[in-house]
Amino acid sequence: MQANLDQGLISDIAIEFFDDPLGFVRTSYPWRAPSTSLEAFDGPDEWQADELRRIGAEVKARRFDGVHAVRPIRLAVASGHGIGKSTFVAWLVDWIMCTRGDAQGTVTANTVPQLETKTWAAIQKWTALCEFGSSFRVTSNAMRHRFRPQQWFCTAQTCREENSEAFAGQHAKTSTSFYIFDEASAIPDKIFEVAEGGLTDGEPMIFAFGNLTRNSGKFYRITCGSEQHRWLHRSIDSRASALTNPDQIKEWLEDYGEDSDFFRVRVRGLPPRASELQYIDQDRVNAAQKRPVETLEDDPLIAGVDVSGGGSAWTVCAFRRGKDARALPRIRLTGEQSRDRNVIVARLADVLADPRESHRPIAMFIDSAFGSPIVERLRVLGHKNVIEVNFGGASPDPHVLNMRAVMWSRLKDWLLTGAIPDDPQLEAQLTGPGYHIDRANRLVIESKQNMAKRGVASPDDADALALTFAQRVAPFRKKPRPPSTSAPPGSGVLWG
Repeated sequence: MQANLDQGLISDIAIEFFDDPLGFVRTSYPWRAPSTSLEAFDGPDEWQADELRRIGAEVKARRFDGVHAVRPIRLAVASGHGIGKSTFVAWLVDWIMCTRGDAQGTVTANTVPQLETKTWAAIQKWTALCEFGSSFRVTSNAMRHRFRPQQWFCTAQTCREENSEAFAGQHAKTSTSFYIFDEASAIPDKIFEVAEGGLTDGEPMIFAFGNLTRNSGKFYRITCGSEQHRWLHRSIDSRASALTNPDQIKEWLEDYGEDSDFFRVRVRGLPPRASELQYIDQDRVNAAQKRPVETLEDDPLIAGVDVSGGGSAWTVCAFRRGKDARALPRIRLTGEQSRDRNVIVARLADVLADPRESHRPIAMFIDSAFGSPIVERLRVLGHKNVIEVNFGGASPDPHVLNMRAVMWSRLKDWLLTGAIPDDPQLEAQLTGPGYHIDRANRLVIESKQNMAKRGVASPDDADALALTFAQRVAPFRKKPRPPSTSAPPGSGVLWG
């Protein structure tokens, strides 16, 4: 009985809002409801309303009858930061799922953290607010109709090339097969290509959103390049949205300038003039994750430690032996654990005094911002191979702003031949920071503060790995074993 009632409700919604996504959004969520997150909002922002109208017009023009396949709806929005893209994605998912029985969808984003904590989290939030959302069960990676879970669903998938098969075979001949790509600049072309195979029947749709961090790749081509004629596309300046922070944008304008690559990408919704805004490219990181490497016997084990000041940042100790950053697993302490400096000192002292020679770092480089007292205490304990590094310190290279940029530059070069763990968190952090060239023609790596302002997590693990490039470290030389001394059998005396 409940299934019939549920099916009837969905049918009524489909009839009323099948070609009216704006009407669905205005009707389905509790705008202005007291004591809710929507208490201060009347409805969608102007750009969101415009795009919902445009999608509705495309649906009307195709007049899908449930039998004969129609042309795919392809929509791409390049924009600055903070205009409400993840929210828009959630509305699209709810509208399609609630108005099209047996719809099948896939949602992806440039990184696992982006997908889990922003894109899919927005879908969970808005479906819970949706008047008709109770017809679906939403988990951490899927949204399924309660009574037709195998036929009527939307799933979250990572966009790594080796996961491309997850985007294949999605067909809904009598309904809608849809794909949504968030932060699409960094999504591999291969994923787009495989997704196109799911746009051959029914009423297919594909949507792509993001900052234009590259002036190459599929997202660039569909918004600014050779394939834009096949897509509905638009660039949105963050200053045109009521949802953005004008004080933050003003600060970026003063720091970077209107026509800097940073401002073009993060505010104006335009591609960078340089090849890409992100300092370390995705392809370089992916290759380092897959690369087999061998270390030399005299390659020193080096540790880099990025110390947390508390809060959401972590204290991370990363290890590297020559071309191998998989040598030992990283040590990670939460911001809360890091509040007690004795905890950090004790953990690092254990590392420096490890009885296993292969696990004992020849040098440990520690960021001085919150790490100065840690360095001092470790030296008092007798560890003379601990070196303090000031991220903001003077650079030995006149074309690089500071020591942080020096270390990241060395890390970027090393990734061409080095190997890193296949870790989505480290991957996202390595590709997270942007960069620019300042007025003195020096390389500047985007600060943690600026990354936080645009909603990107602190790159603690990546900074820790970068610290292993602070200085050159001499090759490791094993201490010669002392000459053997005779001992009574069974005495237990060992040397070495």
